[in-house]
Formats: sequence, structure tokens, C-alpha cells
Amino acid sequence: MYKGRISKNMNLDWKFLRGDEPGAWYKGLDDSNWRNVTLPHDWSVEEPFSEEHSSGTGYLPGGMGWYRKSFAVPSEFKGKRVCVTFEGVYNNSQVWCNSYYVGKRPYGYSTFTYDITDFISFGEENNVISVKVDHKDIADSRWFTGSGIYRDVSITITDPIHIDQYGVFITTPTVSTAQATLSVNIRLSNETMNDKDIHIKNSILDEDGTVINSKVDSRLLPGESQMELDQTLLVENPKLWSPDTPYLYSVLTEIIKDGEVIDHIQTSAGIRWFEFDANKGFFLNGVNMKMKGVCVHHDAGCLGAAVPEKVWVRRLHALKEMGCNAIRMSHNPPASNLLDLCDSMGFLVIDEAFDEWEGVKNKWSTGHNVYPPKHFGYYEDFPQWSEIDIKEMVLRDRNHPSIILWSIGNEVDYPNDPYCHPYFETMTGNNDANKPAAERQYDPNKPNAERLASIAKRLVKYVKECDTTRPVTSALAFPELSNLTGYSDTLDVVGYNYKEHLYEDDHNKYPNRVTYGSENSASLEAWLAVRDNDSISAQFIWTGIDYLGEAKGWPVRVAQSGFLDLAGYRKASYYYRQSLWSQEPMVFLATLKKDDPDYETKRRWNGGTPRWNWAAGEQLMVICYTNCEEAELFINGRSLGTQQLKESPQSYLTWEVDYEAGRLEVVAAGSDSRHFSCELHTVSQPEKLTMRADFSDLNADGQDIAHIEIEITDHSGKPVVLADHPIQLSIQGPGEILGLENGDAQDVEPYSSRTRKAFHGKLLAYIRTTTTPGQIIVKAESPGLEPAHLTITANNFR
Repeated sequence: MYKGRISKNMNLDWKFLRGDEPGAWYKGLDDSNWRNVTLPHDWSVEEPFSEEHSSGTGYLPGGMGWYRKSFAVPSEFKGKRVCVTFEGVYNNSQVWCNSYYVGKRPYGYSTFTYDITDFISFGEENNVISVKVDHKDIADSRWFTGSGIYRDVSITITDPIHIDQYGVFITTPTVSTAQATLSVNIRLSNETMNDKDIHIKNSILDEDGTVINSKVDSRLLPGESQMELDQTLLVENPKLWSPDTPYLYSVLTEIIKDGEVIDHIQTSAGIRWFEFDANKGFFLNGVNMKMKGVCVHHDAGCLGAAVPEKVWVRRLHALKEMGCNAIRMSHNPPASNLLDLCDSMGFLVIDEAFDEWEGVKNKWSTGHNVYPPKHFGYYEDFPQWSEIDIKEMVLRDRNHPSIILWSIGNEVDYPNDPYCHPYFETMTGNNDANKPAAERQYDPNKPNAERLASIAKRLVKYVKECDTTRPVTSALAFPELSNLTGYSDTLDVVGYNYKEHLYEDDHNKYPNRVTYGSENSASLEAWLAVRDNDSISAQFIWTGIDYLGEAKGWPVRVAQSGFLDLAGYRKASYYYRQSLWSQEPMVFLATLKKDDPDYETKRRWNGGTPRWNWAAGEQLMVICYTNCEEAELFINGRSLGTQQLKESPQSYLTWEVDYEAGRLEVVAAGSDSRHFSCELHTVSQPEKLTMRADFSDLNADGQDIAHIEIEITDHSGKPVVLADHPIQLSIQGPGEILGLENGDAQDVEPYSSRTRKAFHGKLLAYIRTTTTPGQIIVKAESPGLEPAHLTITANNFR
């Protein structure tokens, strides 16, 4: 007999139709000729790049699509409550269950749940969920959004007496190293007509699953009613959560009736406390610290917006090694599993709701800042849906210890986009290099920027109705004006985008205000403005990872500001940032050709390539990124001198060198006399392919994935950085190729292709299992190169 709560992933065995089918809402529709797809799914990356599509979203299409899912609910569940949850559908989704219309959700980043109990057929008969996705306005964003059901879907079955959705909220009102108080707020519902005597039990578990404290309360829950109650539990000598020690407890909440558990939810809980000080910055668990943050978008190149959890694991590991300890989710609520990873891996998080309020922003469609823009976007739905959407974000995410700020918006105060004010006659924003003069001028017929304060006040109110334990922030593009209109005053903590030059003066003007860098360039100057300023607690660099969209113009389809490229490979700029942020000793070598036309730009933004193949005698700049005290450079064992890092104004070391074939080596020494080295070698012609998988054993569940890194090497196995051969991938056995990504911003080969050229000698493949166990054989081939293959085992690990 059914007892308790059942939550089941529903990602497998969906039917998909690209285009419109007016009768697809109908349960009896014959969908046998529709495609079979596994969620998460993004149809945009399945179709060719085309200049006719929007540059803002990476030259990929939107359009319309339908999804249908058949499933059975056994008769034993009759009388129970059935809900379906969609974590993210982009966008304008409409849902039917068994031909009954359930509801719609315009915003493509919101999680939403429908109670479908009244429409379910219990027993042998199949039920059908139908979902229409209408993403016809592809230029509705300034970055790639994706199209379709691009996040997880789940079904939850509960007793009529149950814990409400988001009905457990855990806070830590008092925390010390000796003792912590956990306050658990529980919301319950009784959907029967009868009063019921119940017990509510909360148990705190450590990471090993051992119960360390519990409490039980008894209540009479009247029929057809809701109830809210609080329990307080103590934890002695708690292990405190932080980026360095992301320890997670959990709270098991149970409803017990007649001696049996009829509902339960287990919620992760991190014990920590933090505060912002206007003069001294940010404190976590009483320790002053700087947030070394990056902004991230939600796509992963060839996977589009449908990003499996393991992809984020690989990316976050790289950012962690770089010294990053904070992430700003730009500019919308992320997938919940990404927040789970930030909890468990140790990242502080800004959870952000919107990039656009009721004023529509310019959306570039034929290149960056090319006029005229498009004017689609969330603004159409903001007046009706903003309260629902922002509360959904806060309620869903408020138990994550990683989250320390709620952001209500990004750059909604950007000058003339669309808000104006008589404060200025003409104004240039931080990204207006190609903006026509007329578009920079004050226009009294445009919306007045004073309107933003009233909207912000309302959004802050919505957030605090759901959570008062975290400050509310917003990322300001024009703080000079927002400080005058009152917009800044609505916020607990004020984020400045690219306004480091205002930090000192504004601190003097507003001494009681907490200010930080909510979006910053990767320049050394931007970092020093944080490092050397006690009152500024953070910077969030744009961006941690390259992303699709905000493209400069065909065929460039990618914004290339990341430390990692679309494939998650590390750029030279990654190592420079690591030298500034990481406490672990490191050293890295890159080279630049002195007569490169982009030499100055590459040097300023920490470009260069880890290669040692040039023409004899060619003049080069050798760059060493290190956090060690000094480093010595050698060519073929011959010293070119030692340099001290403290004497370098740019915080990296350089040598001017005439190329000679052989070995380039740098040896760096730290304060503890340990030595660390990095080498570059002259390589011969490309001869073979090599392959490496991060996992050789996968779960045959139809959703598990592996990353396969493919590299072109010479005869001795040394990487050939300049190789760009086309590589064809094939697969045998119970697996599929999800996609190939090389990170090249100008490669417009369709992502559906199973041949893609190498970039900097590398290619990344994503492999997914089916539900059948067995051996998956992956083979890589390229004309003129020795092929490579590897085997992955898919097992029944469930």
C-alpha cells in the first residue's frame, strides 16, 4: 500500500514535434510519428546557424514546438494528490493534461507546478501531458535563451494531508562555533473534509545520515485547511558552511498519522552566518573575506540551455581551481541542480530574477549595438507576472546556504534603454560604442527613470514576504542617476556595474550604504579596486564562461569574455586570474608574436597561446602567470634571467625572446622555497588523435553523461595547439552523441553535425547513455591522422 511521498523524474520518453499542431492538446492525437526526445531538450541547437536569426541570441532559431508524454498512475494512488513540476520551459508555455487545459507560464526561467489530480486517470489507462512552447520572437533577449523544455520535469504524488510545495523553510537565527539554532517553518495542508490528529517530526542529520537531534509536535489539522508551525532544534558544535568547508546537514520533515509516515521532505541545510558592513565589507562566520566572483549564463555551447548536471560539475571544478568563490546567476533564476552544486562545492551565490522590467530593452539582431534594435522581451508580461515569478524564485531557492543575495534586476537603469531623466542631456553607457548620437540624448517622451524606484520597492517587498534572512540587491548600470532617483535607497546592498571609479567618492557620499561590484571587467585595475578597498566586498567578472549570443556580427556567434571557452577549456586569461585569486602556488606560460596586429589587445586582456612553434628568430613575448615570488625562464636549458613578481606593475612576468626550437621552461619559487615549473615544447607534425573520458562507468538510466576530450598530438604525444583538423565522431552500443563543441566563436558548422574541426588542437564530445546496459564504443577519426577510440561501460546502478 502506498505511504509517504513519491517524487519521480519524468525526463524520459517524450514525443516532440517541431512546429505547430493545433490538435496536439488532444489526448487522443496520434503522435506515433513524432520524434522521441529525452529532457532536458533544446531544439534551437539542433538547427543550423543562420545570419537571418538574431545575433543577440547566437544566430540560432526559436519558433514553436510541442511535447507530449504518456504515463500511467497505478490505481493504488487513487485519492492521492498528483502534481507535475517544470523547472524551466522557454518560453510562453501552455500545458494540458488528458485534454484539460491546466495553465500557462510566459517567463522562460521560472519553475512552475500544476496540480493535475482532477485530470488523472488512475489504473491501466495512460495519461497524456501536452506542452506547447511558443518562442516565436527569437530576438527577445541579449543572450542565448534556448527553446523548449530545457530543464527537468518531475511528478510528485502525496497524501491529501501533505507538506505544501516549498513548505519547509530552514533558517539559522543564532549561530556560533559552540551552538546553532535551526528554526524550521512548516506549511501543511489537509485536503480531506475531516479533522486529523497528526504529528510533525523534524530530524537533523549530519552528512553521514546520522540523526543528531529531532523534535515532534502534535496538532489537530482541521479538514479543508492549511496550517503553519515552527520548530526549533539545536546543533552542538556545528560544522559551519563556507566556500572552503561546504558542510551540509539536512532536515528530514515528516507528517505522521496513526503511527505511519504519510508525507516527508528532506531538505539540505548549511549552518552559517554572514553580514555586510558599509566600511569593512563582507563577513562569513565572523571572518572578513572578499568575494572573487564571476557572472555565468545558463548555456553550454552545443548543448544549448539543456545542460546536464555533470557539465556544471566540470565547469565549477575549473572555476574553483581558479580561486573563484562566488557566482552571480546572470540574469535569471538558474537550474536548481546548479544551486545544489554551489551548496556542496562551496560557492557564494547571487540569485537574480530579471534582466528586464516593464521597460523594454534594446535587443541586437544584426550585430552588437547595431541599430535599429528589436523590442521583444519579458516586459510584455512583467506587470502581470513579476510578483508570481520573483516569489517562485525565492520560495524555491531560499533553503540554499550558498545564496547570500537576492537580485531583483540587472541594468534596468541603463541610460536611454529606455529610461531617461533631465539629469543628463546626453549619456553614454558602458557598452554604447556604436550607439547613434540621437539614442544617447535625453528624451522627455521616454519613460522617466524615477519610475524605477517604485517598481524596485514593490519587488523588494515581494522578496521579503518570502525571506527576510538575506539582503536584496540589484545591479546598477547608472548609479550616478539611481542614487538621485531613490532606486538605490530601495536596496539593502547596492551593486555597481563597471563603476569602480565611483567607489571612493560614493562611499563618502553614502557612508552607511553597502556597495560592491556586481559586474566588472577582468582588468587588474578592477580587481585592485576591490582588493585594496575595505568597504568593497566583491567583484563579479563578466564572465566566467563564454556563452552563446551577444555576438559582434556574423559569423561570430559567441560572447568571448569568459575564462573558460564554450567547451570548458581554460584560456590564458584563466591562469592570470588564478595567479591573482588562488592561494595554491601556480605557474603558466603563454607566448605572443610581437608583430601580431592584435598584440596590444591580447596582452591587455591576457591572451597568448601555450605554444612553442614559431619561425626561427621570430620576436616573441613570453608571458608567465604565477603567484610565486619569482620565476626564471630557460630556453633549452639556458637561463634568460630571473624576475620578481613584486616588481611587475601588471602582476605577471614577461621576457622578450627570439624563437629557437626546443624547450621553453619557467621555474617559479614560492616563499617556502618550493619550486614549480611549466614547459612548452616545439612539436612536430600532427599525427594522431587521443581521447580521454572523465567517466568510464556510467549509469544506464538514459540521462548519465561523460565528457570526452579529444586532442591532436604529434608522434610523441605532445599536443599540437595549432591543429584544426576536422574530426568525425561515431558511436556503437547503448549510447548517443549529445554534441560536439570546440569553443571556436566563428565556427558555424551545425551542432547537429557529427564532424567538427578541432580548435587549438582540441574537441569536446558529450556522450549520453540509453536505458540499456552494455559497452559504448566511441571512435574519433580525421583524414591523415591515426584514429582513436575508447570504451565506456553503462551499468544498472539504480
